[in-house]
Amino acid sequence: MSFTILFALALLSGLLAFRINNVKNGFYKLSLVFAGAYLFAVTIIHILPELFYSAANPTIIGIYVLLGFFLQQILEYFSTGAEHGHIHRHNKSHRHSKSSVIPIVVALSVHAILEGALLAHPSSIHEQHDSSALLLGIALHKGPAAFALTTILLCYLNNKKLVIILLVLFAMASPLGILIGNYIVNYGSISQSVFNILFGLLSGSFLHISTTIVFESSTDHSFNLKKLSVAILGALIAVGAEYWF
Repeated sequence: MSFTILFALALLSGLLAFRINNVKNGFYKLSLVFAGAYLFAVTIIHILPELFYSAANPTIIGIYVLLGFFLQQILEYFSTGAEHGHIHRHNKSHRHSKSSVIPIVVALSVHAILEGALLAHPSSIHEQHDSSALLLGIALHKGPAAFALTTILLCYLNNKKLVIILLVLFAMASPLGILIGNYIVNYGSISQSVFNILFGLLSGSFLHISTTIVFESSTDHSFNLKKLSVAILGALIAVGAEYWF
C-alpha cells in the first residue's frame, strides 16, 4: 500500500508541473508549512523516541542525527533545495547545463530511498504500531519535492519525454527503499545498531528539511498568524495520527 501511495503521489505531483505555469505563492507556501510542521512533529514524537529507546548509547545516536542534519545541507547543494519545495523559474539571461540535473536527481533519490527504508524499520516501542503517521509525513513533503524537481528539469532540459523518465525514476526511489528495507529486515544480517545509524542520519535530514520549510516561509522572519496556525494544525494532526491510528 505504501509502495503505491508514494509512487503515485510523486508521479502525479510532478506531472502537475506540466499543467501549472504560475503557482499561487500563498497557497503553495501554506501547504509547505503544513507539510513541514507535520514532518517535524512526526520526527520528534515518533522517530526519535524509538531511536533513543532502542539505542545502547543514546549519545552516539544524537551524533548521527547531527551528521544527518549537516549531510542534508550538503545534499541540498546539489538538489537546489527541491526537497523542501524550492521551485526553479527559468531565467533567460543564463543557460543551464543538461549534465547539472544528474546530481539533483541523484541527491533527491538517495534521500527518497532512505525515506522508504525507514518505513520498513521494525518498531521497538509499539509492536502493533501502524506506520500510517510516518507514511503520511513522508508523503506530505514528497509531493512538493516532486513538483519542484519537475520544474527544475523542465528548465534545464528541452525534452519533456526525458523529464518524465527522470520523474518516474525519482517516483520509484521511495518504493525501492521500501523493498530494500523489507529485504534487510527479513533476510539481511544488518544489526539493530546499523539500522539506528541509518535512521539517525535520516532523522537529522528530516529535521533540516522541516525546519527549513517553516522558517523560510516567513519573509524577514516576520510574524504571520495564518502560517503559524497552519503549522500548529500540521503538528496537531501528526500527534493525532500517532496516537489514534
